[in-house]
Amino acid sequence: MAQGSATLHYVIRPTVVGKYLGQLAFLLAVLTLVPLGVSFYFHETAISLRYGLVIAVLLLLTAFTRLLPASRNLQVNEALAIAALAFILAPLLMSLPMMLSGLSWLDALFEALSAVTTTGLSMHPTLDGLPQTFLFARAWMQWYGGLGVVVLSLALLMGHEMASRRLSESAGAEGLDASAREHARRTLIVYLALTALGVAVVWPLTGDLFHTLTHVFAAISTGGFSSWEGGLAGIEGWPARLAIMLVCLLGAVPFALYFRAVHGGWRESLGDPELRALLAFGLIVTGILTLTIQTHQHFEWLESAGHAVVLGLSAQTTAGFSSLDVAELDPLSKLVMIISMAIGGGVGSTAGGFKILRLLILMRLIQVMVQRAAMPPHAVQATRLGGRTLNDEDVQRALLLILLFGVVIVLSWLPFVAYGHDPLDALFEVVSATATVGLSAGITHDGLAGPLKGVLMFDMLFGRLEIIALLVVLYPPSWLGRRSQNT
Repeated sequence: MAQGSATLHYVIRPTVVGKYLGQLAFLLAVLTLVPLGVSFYFHETAISLRYGLVIAVLLLLTAFTRLLPASRNLQVNEALAIAALAFILAPLLMSLPMMLSGLSWLDALFEALSAVTTTGLSMHPTLDGLPQTFLFARAWMQWYGGLGVVVLSLALLMGHEMASRRLSESAGAEGLDASAREHARRTLIVYLALTALGVAVVWPLTGDLFHTLTHVFAAISTGGFSSWEGGLAGIEGWPARLAIMLVCLLGAVPFALYFRAVHGGWRESLGDPELRALLAFGLIVTGILTLTIQTHQHFEWLESAGHAVVLGLSAQTTAGFSSLDVAELDPLSKLVMIISMAIGGGVGSTAGGFKILRLLILMRLIQVMVQRAAMPPHAVQATRLGGRTLNDEDVQRALLLILLFGVVIVLSWLPFVAYGHDPLDALFEVVSATATVGLSAGITHDGLAGPLKGVLMFDMLFGRLEIIALLVVLYPPSWLGRRSQNT
């Protein structure tokens, strides 16, 4: 059996991975033209030169990889490696212009990785005096990181249906009922439409196009980087704050539901169990936070409710915006937010966490097991969710990802405790990074120990790639062994 398994195992072909990374590099060069243009607008010449250098490197990489042979038969491990390496390549290069905001290379890499993984944890203690291009670029990176560089490439560049399908699955598209490229294009259309809607709603309330764009980019990607000092607390009036949180909520809904609703299936979309659970969890967390904030912060009820909406939806959608200093919250509020952040939003959305759908599968599995205990020995009961029968692969994948998510959190939490950080605050920080939320209990700052910064960076990558893809890249047998000759 072991010998048979060995003959079926093919390792990653570097030339195939390099070919597709070259296409990703070209798209990243095109996307980098946007912050380059912003730097020209604000006359930030030094930053313009850095972005020009990044674009040149990306174009050279594209030209070099064009010489590599293409392959229609893209392996699963190769697709996962491409997705993972894309989220490593982008921050490595984008850290160069980000250093001009006063950050060391390690902190600039942390900032860029936090942006492209749509996390929102920052090394900057204050935004005062920072370049405008830097503030825009963070939000812009969250915008294209939220959609996924892979999905963008599938929609705009890549061919070969089988290879596209593998890449789309590696980017989180499950149960495709259309071609992979068509699915990616639908996702792109929905994303652009939601972004435009967000700008149309938020701009009249803020009266500032620059801050509107940075916040809508960060909100629809559930990223959370703010260009206001103090986050959403820097916005005057609750209407604009709540409008931004509405955009965050739209980003945490599975994008397939929007497309289904537009094409006549709006009743089915509204009845989707994942959408209902997202709204229910958000309401529950908001309600609890309203009570705890009122009790410990002594605001008026309406103000407490406003802060609770921002924090509750930020946690549940993994957006990471805040109108209060999270470090000053009481332990119960932090614990509730930890649970909410870990669960996250919908599968096929921009939200992080281990996803509501997987929690629903776990809860349904427990319910079926309890029901079967009262049934005759030979009775058969299918595990169903939302009118769909769950197969063994669905259940195994959901349980595995929840388990791995928990393992990563525990292993990441222990070093923080060993360094003497408060256990609850350390757990909050680690869950925030792994769920790509970006809310901070005050631990993340430029003075944090280097090894702990490294732990958080790995957590952000693990969370954005849902662990498996990064494990494939880090697993030595993925690269060493027999290579497929089928192209």
